[in-house]
Amino acid sequence: MKRKALLLMFFCIGLRLMTHAATVDTIQVYSNAMKKNLKAVIIRPDQYEAGKAFPVVYLLHGHSGNHADWISKVPGFQKAADLHNMIIVCPDGGYSSWYWDSPIDAKSQFETYVSKELVAHIDSKYKTIKDKSGRGITGLSMGGHGALYLAFKHQDVFGAAGSMSGGVDIRPFPNNWGMAENLGKYAEQPERWEKNTVVNMLHLLTPNALALIIDCGTDDFFFKVNENLHDQLVYRNIPHDYLVRPGAHNWAYWTNAVQYQLLFMSNYFNKKNPKTAAID
Repeated sequence: MKRKALLLMFFCIGLRLMTHAATVDTIQVYSNAMKKNLKAVIIRPDQYEAGKAFPVVYLLHGHSGNHADWISKVPGFQKAADLHNMIIVCPDGGYSSWYWDSPIDAKSQFETYVSKELVAHIDSKYKTIKDKSGRGITGLSMGGHGALYLAFKHQDVFGAAGSMSGGVDIRPFPNNWGMAENLGKYAEQPERWEKNTVVNMLHLLTPNALALIIDCGTDDFFFKVNENLHDQLVYRNIPHDYLVRPGAHNWAYWTNAVQYQLLFMSNYFNKKNPKTAAID
């Protein structure tokens, strides 16, 4: 009898875990700016149906990636939505958009898409905190640049921003990752490169207006530009978390790094919204 009771208990626990788990959906979002549909992965926490309003983290992929990177390359990643009781949105940012509104390519208007069109769509379809106090944005590599770029320019939309192995200064890499295809060649359009690199946008920040976390491995080819960004933020008295540890530009590093990013975002949301996602 004890064995049967024990088996029944384990069965009930397993059934509960199966019925109470994050929901992963892939949706299509139309961009009027680009006149096309784009895919996005939406991860809702297990308490979504019972909750009232949830914070959202927009999680951006890197160069040559897509909307499915995080759930396909980090097994069990969706559990993070349950752990922090948040919605996670993974948009498609194009192969090499760098999340700019390209002055060259009308089909690459990803600043407008992510910061305006996608946010508006998510807020209209899901139970979200419809305020910057309930929105964070972060990403890896190209997406690390994109997250800081979008947050710096749209501080009315995002309250917290992060970067993992971010290309936070594009100028040392004029021939890489399709950036010239979006901005023009550096030698021919230097003003565009100067204006659209994160490290040159710090004048947009005021202390404590935007919660910031920056993370980069010591073996990463972006390590020096991240070190410089950190130094510039310190010089300007802009509070931020800066994490450095051994690691390279790869998924082993980002699988670890994203846990710190989401914890940082969760702490920010809980501070700003102490009754976040209150359960009915």
